[in-house]
Amino acid sequence: MTADRNLRRSPLHGVRDRLATLSGAITVAEVPFLAQINLRITRRSEPRPGGSTSDGDVDVLWLGPDEFLVVGPPGSEQRLISAYSGPEASVVDVSAQRTALDLDGPGVRELLAFGCSIDLHPRVFAVGDCAQTVLAHTPVVLQRRMSGFRVLVRSSFAAHLAAWILDASPDLTAGH
Repeated sequence: MTADRNLRRSPLHGVRDRLATLSGAITVAEVPFLAQINLRITRRSEPRPGGSTSDGDVDVLWLGPDEFLVVGPPGSEQRLISAYSGPEASVVDVSAQRTALDLDGPGVRELLAFGCSIDLHPRVFAVGDCAQTVLAHTPVVLQRRMSGFRVLVRSSFAAHLAAWILDASPDLTAGH
């Protein structure tokens, strides 16, 4: 029996409108229901550790020595599992584990730096870089994209992180 995807609610369905009202220096948009495949593989390949690569609508984030997170559009789980399965790989669908937030704008780096201890300067954390880190006391996967940042946050922590963003953002947008 398959679940009706139309009945699903994103972890941030209750605050999505409030996040969309942020203006000025920071914009935030939830990107719910992304396909996310945890891939463990022993062989080394691109991207580099702490980096990511994109192939069309699919991102491959290198999270650890043998751990990757493959992120694709909603509904592409089976396609990704088939594409990455093999005798050397452990492939697990973790799509329901996290939601994604895309953050952009001239104040986004300042906002993230306010709640995160890693150096987000473009010379250090360049486009394509990713890291497992803590943001506002919340474990996240942070990815630098061509336009801003993507934050993958566990569903159970999503409301806390959204509340922090809403609370911290007005202070930062006032100065921009």
